[in-house]
Amino acid sequence: MDERVVPVSCYIRTLNEERKIGAVIASVRGLVDEVVVVDSGSTDATLAIAEAMGARIIGQAWLGNGRQKRFGEDHCRNDFLLDLDADEVVSPELATEIRALFAHGSPPRSVYELRLVTVPPVGKPWHDCGVRGRHKLYDRRVVRQPDHKAWDQFKVPAGVKVGRLASPLLHYAFGDLSHVVSKLNRVSTVRAEETWKRSRVEVALRVLFALPLYFLKHYVQRGLFRAGIYGVSLAAIHAYGRWLRDAKMYEQILAHTEEDGSLDGCAPLDARLQARNDNEARHGRVVVGPLAAVIGAEPIHEAADALLNGRARSKARRPH
Repeated sequence: MDERVVPVSCYIRTLNEERKIGAVIASVRGLVDEVVVVDSGSTDATLAIAEAMGARIIGQAWLGNGRQKRFGEDHCRNDFLLDLDADEVVSPELATEIRALFAHGSPPRSVYELRLVTVPPVGKPWHDCGVRGRHKLYDRRVVRQPDHKAWDQFKVPAGVKVGRLASPLLHYAFGDLSHVVSKLNRVSTVRAEETWKRSRVEVALRVLFALPLYFLKHYVQRGLFRAGIYGVSLAAIHAYGRWLRDAKMYEQILAHTEEDGSLDGCAPLDARLQARNDNEARHGRVVVGPLAAVIGAEPIHEAADALLNGRARSKARRPH
């Protein structure tokens, strides 16, 4: 077996990850030059397991998804980095591919996309459904993780070619369905708070109509129909988790409206969003993004106009 160590630092964010942290570190021991664990306060056996397996542990209170990764990047001694979550295991085949990249020096690409293959709690890995590409192996001199609390996936800079590795990165994403529900509930809260606020009408339309579309995205587009009844269950839960972000965002809009008494209740987070909202108001239209792309813009605009006109009539009828 090829046991060459490549000049790569692997960093892993942890918080009570005893379920899989041992398997994750074991999968890269003998492959990468170092393993850096950035821990935000684990109280289970995570740190003991990581330390026993030779990882370098750095404590850091939670900074947010992207910023915690950037902290990890800053504490690595190599420029080429392998970004792993605490439930992602490098398969032996993927380890072989990574070694081959460094066999003759630096790899030909600065960013590599890995195939994230879900491993369900029961049964074999889902190689033919739900597979996602993730930019997990990269040169930090070329690209960094986003300086953001919610988002932790960087955009590849213009002109940078991405390499793709064929072997799987095994994702032990959940222990059971209740784990998925809990995880999505937590993520939806963060995304609702940190994502740019959309207009009240747009979010309302998403709450009313988008849930079936979210389900179809996971069930059909991501191929979860191939996973049988289990796939139906996961597609429904993931759709609900995505819809929950919309519902929580609408709740925040209502709370903001209650505070400032504004009709719109959609205070923009920056000048770009303000400009977009102003433009929409001038043209009497509401941009609804993916929803319009799926079922057509005109029906959505008609519904939005009806809602806006109804609100205006309601306002006009209020006693002064």
